[in-house]
Amino acid sequence: MPLWLDLLIRVAAVMAGFLVLPLVVGQAEHKVMAHMQGRVGPMYAGAFHGWAQLIADGVKFVQKEDITPHDADRTVFRLAPIVALFPYLVVVMTIPIGPGLVAQSLDIGLFLVLAVLGIGVVAVLMSAWASANKYSLLGGVRGAAQLLGYELPLVLAAASVAMAAGTLSLPGIVQAWQPWWLIWQAPAGLVFFIAGLAEIRRPPFDMPIADSELVFGYMTEYTGLRFAFFLLAEYVGIVVIAALTTVLFLGGWHGPMEDQLGWLWTLLKIGALSFVIIWLRVTYPRLREDQLQRLCWLVLVPVALAQLVLTVAVKALT
Repeated sequence: MPLWLDLLIRVAAVMAGFLVLPLVVGQAEHKVMAHMQGRVGPMYAGAFHGWAQLIADGVKFVQKEDITPHDADRTVFRLAPIVALFPYLVVVMTIPIGPGLVAQSLDIGLFLVLAVLGIGVVAVLMSAWASANKYSLLGGVRGAAQLLGYELPLVLAAASVAMAAGTLSLPGIVQAWQPWWLIWQAPAGLVFFIAGLAEIRRPPFDMPIADSELVFGYMTEYTGLRFAFFLLAEYVGIVVIAALTTVLFLGGWHGPMEDQLGWLWTLLKIGALSFVIIWLRVTYPRLREDQLQRLCWLVLVPVALAQLVLTVAVKALT
């Protein structure tokens, strides 16, 4: 196959996954929340079970006026939604879906993923500062404190499974994975999943938005398609965190007939974790700032450090 054609196929596959999977998660969130909370609104658009709700939302965002505040830093204000999306696009390129099904396999894939995910705080600060709004600024400061704090347990949990596998390559970690890791690395997996939710600012970790206190936090001044880009970044973040948890801790493509159906097992695991993320939004109220930081520093960090010590001990004895 010519190099240009191989590159074109890889780019097309990444873009398809980047655009389609988040929309599926968004549609699922509408339906799951409608059933769990007795919401009738999302069940009407398009008649049968509200199948057109996502289309209706898209049309609504396109029709809304795109407003930039008079005192805003216009360049930074307009770039922030793009910066929010960009890290996830890079991460999607490195996630293996099945044996050999990865856009770009890297020996330091995990290192790249963790480094790129940290860019998310830049988008939050850009939107907060450029909006020239006190509520946006407060949301940005909260977001920065939250993201910087939860980076530590996220990295420690990922380091544990990387040490167990003996590689930083995401496909290599999946290949080295063993079923008994579901028990051995379970604490690290739980820490990674919770810290990942905080990284994408999903409820109950949505203190940077806190609509009852900050209007809508760092997104207060955004309208139309720019606001839609922030929402898309949130849904892509759900897919990315679910995919990374699947690849690192749930065996990725491992399952019955994995050589033929490995991609299906990966997608099913990502779907199941995405459902759990939506479920948590419906179930738990927003954490206060002190509760959020206490969970990070007094619970997740010690558990992640203990898991790392356990992994070192097991590797030394085996």
